[in-house]
Amino acid sequence: MGQKSSPGAGDSVQPVVGIIMGSASDWDTMRHTAETLDALGVPYEKRVISAHRTPHLMYEWGTSAAKRGLKIVIAGAGGAAHLAGVAAALTPLPVLGVPMESASLKGLDSLLSMVQMPGGVPVATFAIGKPGAVNAALFAAAVLALENASVRKALDGYRAAQEKKVADTKLP
Repeated sequence: MGQKSSPGAGDSVQPVVGIIMGSASDWDTMRHTAETLDALGVPYEKRVISAHRTPHLMYEWGTSAAKRGLKIVIAGAGGAAHLAGVAAALTPLPVLGVPMESASLKGLDSLLSMVQMPGGVPVATFAIGKPGAVNAALFAAAVLALENASVRKALDGYRAAQEKKVADTKLP
């Protein structure tokens, strides 16, 4: 259904996270999600799917996500940013939304579109742009770590490295 990626594991590893984005230009931001998942050893698939331009593909992908073994969806989109909401409507899986920064409203339009979901169709929405892309991956890993000791260990290592980097910071 999409491209699979995992460090050193090749295509034989079953993806557990689906990374979707509304257009190829969103990859500049969503690659940070993929890189963070790679660093934690979490296998994923990535795909460009537009809620508006490819609704049939969105339906097929969303309704089959859980059956294909995915456990979490991370959706990045800008402008109207309906991708995360449509994904949440089509799958029972947790959907994490990453609003893209836009030229016209700096991503505020995307953020408000994702965060203002009607009751019953939840999307956990993160910060606009790169910080949101990284945090969505970390949140997905935290959820997976509840039942996966290797992801828990990788996440603990990531956090320890972050702590050490800050603690070791020397000012001029």
